[in-house]
Amino acid sequence: MTYLLELLISGLSIGAIYGLIAMGFAIIYKSTGLVNFAQGEIAMIVAYVAWTIASHVNGNIFVVAGGAIVFACVFGLGIERLVIRPMIGEPIFSTIMVTIGIAVVLRSSIVFLWDAVPHSLDVGIGNKVLVIGEARVRSGQLGVIALLLIAIAGFYAFFRWSRFGVAMRAVASDDRTAMLMGVSAARVQAVAWAASCVIAGIAGVMFAIIHELSPTMFVLGLKAFPATILGGLDSVLGSALGGFIMGAVENLTGGYVSPSMKEVSGFIVIIVILMVRPFGLFGERRIERV
Repeated sequence: MTYLLELLISGLSIGAIYGLIAMGFAIIYKSTGLVNFAQGEIAMIVAYVAWTIASHVNGNIFVVAGGAIVFACVFGLGIERLVIRPMIGEPIFSTIMVTIGIAVVLRSSIVFLWDAVPHSLDVGIGNKVLVIGEARVRSGQLGVIALLLIAIAGFYAFFRWSRFGVAMRAVASDDRTAMLMGVSAARVQAVAWAASCVIAGIAGVMFAIIHELSPTMFVLGLKAFPATILGGLDSVLGSALGGFIMGAVENLTGGYVSPSMKEVSGFIVIIVILMVRPFGLFGERRIERV
């Protein structure tokens, strides 16, 4: 029972990281119809910036968190304004290829700007060992699970009750009608990119705190994208829950079946579920963008 609990908490913690990045995929898709394949690289870049800040302020958590969030927001706005907005009106395939190009550039910049050596991100929290029953878990694992739950509640309230959240839903549903009603699609797109980068950055920082900081962190985006598909590419909250499912399935499979099956187990689940629900667990049955 203790082993099961440790596997489950560990799986949910890495699943929470997948879920945060998956929410970023879904936010951009809902607002623009675009899949941003640079999500993992953005999470990695923000984590490296947080590590740089931490090394200069002796790991002050408030300064590190504030600096990383501000950087992620500005970084997302910069990408949207300088790279994505000029692509408006171009074929969606071309814009997706641009995001792949952004991913390659960001991935290569790590070694150029920093180094290829793994580092630990020490901000004074996340490494304390807690005992739940007889299971031993790290506080950072519980912390990232809590962060995803807070993000789910926050985005649910945002999309349901805030005026800007309703505007984002309107643009996602029918951007031309929304613009005729006075909604600025460009502003919605900019906010979507900023929000996506912030939550991806939070995921990257939490991964670096719990595990390590390294140039291979970009694979988090490749792991999170199936979670988005599983939950529904057009469902922000469903993508978050898809991350939980992916993480739990991976860890339980690695612990009880075979470590070699851990990497593919989540994809097997996706294949089975998409055969029944091609639009994902929580996605809309038909998604049309005109």
